Amino acid sequence: MFPRPLPKVINMPDRRKHEIITFKVDETVWDAMKGIPNRSAFIRSAVMNALGNACPLCKGSGFLTEDQQQHWQAFTMDHAVAECHDCHAIHLVCPGHETPVHEKNA
Repeated sequence: MFPRPLPKVINMPDRRKHEIITFKVDETVWDAMKGIPNRSAFIRSAVMNALGNACPLCKGSGFLTEDQQQHWQAFTMDHAVAECHDCHAIHLVCPGHETPVHEKNA
């Protein structure tokens, strides 16, 4: 008996689907984007950046599901929402674990 030949490796084309999303913009946005050489790449980057900065609970929707609301209520029993005295950003406070964010210049 002869050894079996190894199967050939075939490079398959990328079959991942790419979705197309269209949206309307007002004249101000259109004028601002006219000079951008690759508007698709710019928009993809802007969307990914916005998604990366979305609320981790609601994912940017602005609403919590009923289950998320129950978890949030339990979380707030021993945590607080406060305003930063330096930059006025709203943030979560974990008692006993406050970490200074802004450097104080002496």
